[in-house]
Amino acid sequence: MIKTTLKIDGMMCGMCEAHVNNALRNDFQVKNVTSSHSKGETEIISENPLDEAKLREIIENDGYKVLSVASEPYVKKKFSLFRK
Repeated sequence: MIKTTLKIDGMMCGMCEAHVNNALRNDFQVKNVTSSHSKGETEIISENPLDEAKLREIIENDGYKVLSVASEPYVKKKFSLFRK
C-alpha cells in the first residue's frame, strides 16, 4: 500500500474537497481519498504508486494548483486497548 500526499492550493471549502476527491476516484483506483481545505492537503491510499504527472494534470485541470506530491509506504495502524 502507498500513501500519496498532495499539497494543493485553491481549495476553499468542503465542496472543493469533494470535487478533488471525486476527480481522483474517477481517474485512479484508490482505496481511500481524504482532502482538507484548511490544511491544503489531500491524502490518497492506493495499492500501487500513482502517476505524479497525471495527478497534477487532473487537479490542475479542475482549477487547483498542486504545490507538492510525496509518496511513502502505508502501513495500516492496528487498534489496541493496551499500552506497551
